[in-house]
Amino acid sequence: MKCVIVGAGGFVGSRLVETMLAETGSLRELVLVDQVLPPSHADPRVTLFSGDFADPGLMKRATDGADSVILLAAILGGAAENNYALARKVNVDATLTLFEHLRDRNPKTRVVFASTIAVYGKPMPDIVTDHTPTSPAMIYGAQKLMMEVALTNFATRGWLDGLSLRPSGVMARDGADARLKSAFMSRVFYAVMRGEDIALPVHPHSRTWLTSVDAVARNFAHGATLPADRLGKTRAFTLPALSLTFEELVDALYRRFPESRSKVTYEPEADLVALFGSYPPLRTDGADALGFIRDSDADDLVAKSLG
Repeated sequence: MKCVIVGAGGFVGSRLVETMLAETGSLRELVLVDQVLPPSHADPRVTLFSGDFADPGLMKRATDGADSVILLAAILGGAAENNYALARKVNVDATLTLFEHLRDRNPKTRVVFASTIAVYGKPMPDIVTDHTPTSPAMIYGAQKLMMEVALTNFATRGWLDGLSLRPSGVMARDGADARLKSAFMSRVFYAVMRGEDIALPVHPHSRTWLTSVDAVARNFAHGATLPADRLGKTRAFTLPALSLTFEELVDALYRRFPESRSKVTYEPEADLVALFGSYPPLRTDGADALGFIRDSDADDLVAKSLG
């Protein structure tokens, strides 16, 4: 199998590269595409392409003969809100152009598209399931949903073997940019580990959905190799994740680091509680049935996020 990872230099992409090389027995070539690539690999199966995936010439060379393409590259969250033109260029125009290019080259190509739980609107119902309607409020979520619809339509027409996966909050990026509204969710992991105090802008009982970078990387690798005959008409899935309160997360961090002198306090900010602390329980029956995974519990999440 020849697999292409677009956005291979990012937080999830870098872990996905390691996972694919270590665990995908059918892999004969792994093509990595990004503007900033991960450290070079001695593995002879790796081919590097440095540049913008919106460059049609680069994508033609990188995807030639590909059996699967995993698209992680995107303009995320607040950055999309602040720069609509750039977000459209990457999240819509370049993404749809890539789908069309692959459609024209080989309709059997498996395309695994990184979508987002931002496709859901607020407030959410008492429990989110595969049947919960999508109603994004943010530009990022709306653009991702547009591409979900396009990829599902391509799959229905037999133009591509597409699959959209929606990961939850992926933990835990060390040095997360403090300007990102969600940065506190990663920072608390490292604050407790290093014995540093931190104030969380949510309530102890505020609930969110979390997954380790290890679990999400394994899920994207699984999506790239999942037999087509196991997939039905539904081609967009929310990936399994843990539904945790921040108090449950912090308790797990203290269990992992019992000697930590870190003091975690709560200073709720209404807008951040609404964005990151008002999630209901989550059921992912479709993804579970297809073999996608979640961390087993909060302790497992902490171990894998900091492992």
